[in-house]
Amino acid sequence: MRGVCSVLHCRSAIVVLILSSAGVLHGAAAQAQAPVVETWPQFRGPGGTGVAPEDTAPPAEFGPDTSLLWKTALPAGHSSPAIWGDRIFLTAFDPSRKTLEVIGLNRTTGAILWRRDVLAEQTEQVHQLNSPATATPAVDGEQVYAYFGSFGVVAYDMDGGLRWSVPMPLVQVPFGSGTSPVVAGNLVIVNRHEPKDPFLVALDRKTGAVVWKQKHEIPKGLPIAFGSHSTPLIVDRQIVVHGPTTLAAFDIATGERVWWVAVSSSASSTPTAAGDTIYAATWSPFGEADQRLVLGDFASVAKDHDKDANGLLSRDELPPDLAIARRPDTPDVPSATITVRSVFGRFDTNKDGGVDAAEWEAGRQVVAKLTVEHGLLAVKTGGSGDVTSTHVRWREKSSIPEVPSPLVYRERVYMVRNGGILTCLDAANGTVLYRARVGAPGPYYSSPVVAGGKLFLASGEGIVTVLGTGAMLEVIAKNDLSEPVLATPAVSSGVLYVRTASALSAFGRRSSPE
Repeated sequence: MRGVCSVLHCRSAIVVLILSSAGVLHGAAAQAQAPVVETWPQFRGPGGTGVAPEDTAPPAEFGPDTSLLWKTALPAGHSSPAIWGDRIFLTAFDPSRKTLEVIGLNRTTGAILWRRDVLAEQTEQVHQLNSPATATPAVDGEQVYAYFGSFGVVAYDMDGGLRWSVPMPLVQVPFGSGTSPVVAGNLVIVNRHEPKDPFLVALDRKTGAVVWKQKHEIPKGLPIAFGSHSTPLIVDRQIVVHGPTTLAAFDIATGERVWWVAVSSSASSTPTAAGDTIYAATWSPFGEADQRLVLGDFASVAKDHDKDANGLLSRDELPPDLAIARRPDTPDVPSATITVRSVFGRFDTNKDGGVDAAEWEAGRQVVAKLTVEHGLLAVKTGGSGDVTSTHVRWREKSSIPEVPSPLVYRERVYMVRNGGILTCLDAANGTVLYRARVGAPGPYYSSPVVAGGKLFLASGEGIVTVLGTGAMLEVIAKNDLSEPVLATPAVSSGVLYVRTASALSAFGRRSSPE
């Protein structure tokens, strides 16, 4: 499968792609001559798979006092490390200066080699747990590319010299942007999926010039905010984008939409691919039974909460925990529960500050219609137009993660939901091999990675669980990093790089003294 076989050759293949597109090397001879460069060049590493080369194996047990090679303090940010050769690149946001940054570090020592401010006129609005520096940089060995929803795209050489910048309007994605740029040959691809001006754009990696720009369709009548936080996936000369209403593929040369599958999703996670199949975790706040809550009728609610007995329910009269949807296993996460108070304006349609019986019933009907079928989709590549009914091979509807992306490894698909609920499925037919809690509760934002035949899961509370990749749940180790983890780890040369709330840490085996 592509998720295994292509990764084994990905490091040399990336170098060949870059050199070939520049007219330096050609054909099989070029592949034979290409040097091997240690890379984790984008969000989720080579090809966006989250799978490290088979010959790299970080330690299973690590922490602040175990297998720590170095730890470097950083400003806040949720971007993952991007690695090329002896360099690591990250983005950050300094709240004291209200300034965005791109940072280059030495991979061996963790020393900061350079820092460059990116000056934005305004900073995008984000969720309390999000950051204006969420996008992971992309690197191709010549330049590093960083995207900020507050600014646009900026490119530096490996030593921090500015090559070009492409300012863009302030993004309006609900809760803040999350998409990262990717490099495809001579193009840098960015997904700007927002309510007002959504588009997919390809920039010339050398100059920043717009090669093509494809507008996303703006659906009408969506009951929830429209936007996407997903990073594009490059598959067979196409760009696959997980959006709120479609999983769609675009021609890499022209930007034209080739095929799509209809979905209803928050579009927070990034798809992955193996062989001729794309796997995407489409998620909705109302997608599973344990997420949906039933509102009582007006009479029963008013009996307990209409304190002034005026036949109306004001916002203040409603209990703060009266909810229409929730995210299980996230008790301390702000906005994890969607309360009636938080969407009071949707009930109070005449805007008089009170909800009467008719408005309440209309609101209940709207909430009932929000129930959708979400799920992990396995979609066959190819086809044209709407392939919803022809190319979806299977769908798993339970324990779907909102933010973490799925991972495919050795014919199995893994996905982790809040609460540390890990599901392992047969990649070919979707059969659930096991679903179990790994023993590290709380929210999950980081996507799984595989290295050395082991699966690494980082919880939002800072526990990194290491598991086997067999057909049964096997917990090998639990490592407490004592800080929240929201960024996806990176792997290079047998070293695991984990960004916590305040630092980047490198965990590996120290070389024995000569």
